[in-house]
This record gives sequence, C-alpha cells and structure tokens, in this order.
Amino acid sequence: MFNGHRKKQRSKLASQIRLSYLILLLPNIIFMIYAFYNLFLVNERYNTMLNSVVTASEFSLDFKEDFDYETYLLIVGNVSPEDSKLPLLLSDARGVVEGLKDYTNTEDNQKRLLSAETYLNNLDRYIERIKKNLTYEDKYEANILIWENDVQIVTALFQETINEYIYYENKQIQVTQAENREIFLDIVKISVGIIIFIFVSIFAVSLVGPIWITRPIEEQVKKEQKQLRKAEFELLQAQINPHFLYNTLDAIVWSAEAGNQKQVVSMVGSLSDFFRTSLNRGKEIVSIKEDLQHVRSYLEIQQIRYQDIMSYEITVDKAIYDYSIPKITIQPVVENALYHGIKNKRGGGRITVTGANLVDHVVICVEDDGKGMTKERLQEVTESLNAEKIEKSAVYGLYNVNQRIKLNFGDEYGLDISSTYEQGTRVIIRLPKILTEIVEK
Repeated sequence: MFNGHRKKQRSKLASQIRLSYLILLLPNIIFMIYAFYNLFLVNERYNTMLNSVVTASEFSLDFKEDFDYETYLLIVGNVSPEDSKLPLLLSDARGVVEGLKDYTNTEDNQKRLLSAETYLNNLDRYIERIKKNLTYEDKYEANILIWENDVQIVTALFQETINEYIYYENKQIQVTQAENREIFLDIVKISVGIIIFIFVSIFAVSLVGPIWITRPIEEQVKKEQKQLRKAEFELLQAQINPHFLYNTLDAIVWSAEAGNQKQVVSMVGSLSDFFRTSLNRGKEIVSIKEDLQHVRSYLEIQQIRYQDIMSYEITVDKAIYDYSIPKITIQPVVENALYHGIKNKRGGGRITVTGANLVDHVVICVEDDGKGMTKERLQEVTESLNAEKIEKSAVYGLYNVNQRIKLNFGDEYGLDISSTYEQGTRVIIRLPKILTEIVEK
C-alpha cells in the first residue's frame, strides 16, 4: 500500500513537472511563431522591392542616345522604315514600364509610370509622322524639326522619369530598412523578456520544490541546456544576417545613385540567393552543396565591395555535396578570413575554399594568404574555441560554428586552425559522413 501511494505521488509529481515545462515552453512557442512570421514578412517585402529595382535596372541607360540616333538614321535615309530598330526600342521600353507596374505600391511612382507610357505613345506618334513625311521629297526639314523639337525632348523626359523611379524606389528601401531594424529590436526585447521569465520561474520553483525533485530530472535538464545552447547559437546566427543585409543594401543604393546599373543587378541577384539559402525553409541541417552556394553568394557580394583587395576560389569535390552540415557554417569562417586576414594585409589577398572526401569523414578547408597570426595569438584562439563559454570577441563567430558542429555531430568534429604570421591562416572544418536525406528522415 505504501509503495502504491509512493508511486501515485511520483506520478502526480511527474504530471506537475510536465505542466511546468509546458508553461515555460509556451512563451517560446509564441515567440517563435511571432519571429518567423515577421521574418517572412520582411523577406517578402524585400523581395518585392529588390525585384522592382532589378526590373528598372534592365532599362538601358543608353535609351535616349540609341533612340535619337536611330531616328536620325531614319530621317537621313541610312536605314529604311522596315529595317529601323525604333519599334524594338519602343517595345523594350514598354516592357520595362509594364513590369514595374506590378512591383511599386507608391502613388508617386505609379504616376511616373503613367507619364512614361504617355512619353512612349508620343514617341510612337512622332515616328509615324516621320515615316509618313518620308513619302514626300520636300519634308526633310519638317522631319528634322520633329527630331529636334519633339523626339529628343521626349526621350530625355522619359529617361529622366525612369531614373526618378529607381531613385525613389531605393529611398523606399531605406525606409523599409529602418522599419526592419525596429522589428529586429522588438524581437530582441521579447527574447530578453522570455529569458527573464524563464529564470524567474525556475527560481520560484527551486524555492518551493524539494531538493530531491532535481535528481530524477537531472538528465532531462542537461538535454534542455543543450537545446538552449543550440537556440542561443541559432539566435546569434539570425542576428548576423540583418547587419550584412543593411551593409549590402547601402552598397546597392550607392551603386544605383552612381548609375552603375550592372553592379546593382549583380549584387541584388547575389543577395537574393544569399537569403534564399539562409532561410532554406527553416532547416538547421543542410547539404554541403547548399552551404557552398550560400558562401558563394556571400563572396560575390563581398568581391564587388572589396574588389581591389580580395579574390577567391571555390574548389570542392562534388562527391561530398550531399553530406550534412549545420546551416551557415562555411560563411562565418570565410568572413573571418576576409575581415581578420585579407583586410589586415597590405595589398589584399586571396581566399580559397576546398573540400575532400576522406576515409571516415569529410573536410572543408578555408585558407587565406592574409595577415596570419602569431603563435601566441593562435594559442589564444585555439583555447577560446574549446572553452565552455566565451564573451563576445573577434573569434565569437568561429566559436559559434565550432560549438554548433559539436552539438549536432559530437566532440570529435569541429574546427582546426593553423596559421603563420605574415603568411596566412587555414581553417579545416571536419564533418561526419551523414547524408542530408538521412537527417531529414
């Protein structure tokens, strides 16, 4: 009877503990839903705006010069109406304007697009008048007047309207960027509130609960601590991307204002690929191929920003493409090579990413010929990587990567660093041979 009562008490206690866990996890679940929903909205908003800038960038900066020149050739008889490129130029310009209508949601830019359509219609009428005059021998002066007083003025107005559209769309991106910063700060505040709530709840339970309650759940607590460390590392990774996004968008705005449209298109495409891989449907474990695509997009953007000091090469054995790796593992190592190796070296340098399929594991090597480290500094970095916990420092990104690999795959995997001062640094990422499809199952 005593044993039965004791078992009943333990069952009741277990139910109370499960309820306590549920109460503690509920704010986390609500926060995760809130955070992912806001990240989704931010991503959709940026995709729309960036698509708008890309579409506008497809418009040729030489439109006015090309159209004016083609019109002159038509007037002087160097090309026939059938061989003239004017219909194609008008068709391409109309295609750009129609594409922009689907993206912008500001009233002013919608009006600019209506004005652009009007200018194109006017140009079409002027060309028809010129073609009609060509059937008469005494209309050369009339056509020249149409070219000088009508065509050239309207092409200038059209091109100016498109440039204004691009400028104000970029201004809107800056406004949205400020709003995203506010969303990020709200997420951080909520995170702090949840952490405080959890600690207060744990403290209250520890005061009223008997000490022996902690013994049967000690293993469970260790598991929860491991999951919490994973969540902290994932939260850190989520904080890295916005800073990179702000810097890249600033560079895009500067390039657009400088009229470097090809560079804008290139950076926007790479940025889109970068964040598509970063989100990756919320998966924590991805394939090496996906993580390499992520780092390739990052390097393409950084090469535009640091083209005078940085070059790179990615050569990885395709045989390891399908093996598993924690999401966003290679990019922080490459970023460390850029900011602490290449940028600190006079004259710049090169970053090389290689990968190999070994007998019982795979390795990915990130190597730079930058500044390198002294023996003393290398020892400090190595000790920091293997420390239980460190404060924020220059190696915090590498520490985060190393710990996430160990938490997911075990202590025998992670980062190995070697460096020679004034010659460069090599970071080897050691991973198990686990196929991504097995992890997903």
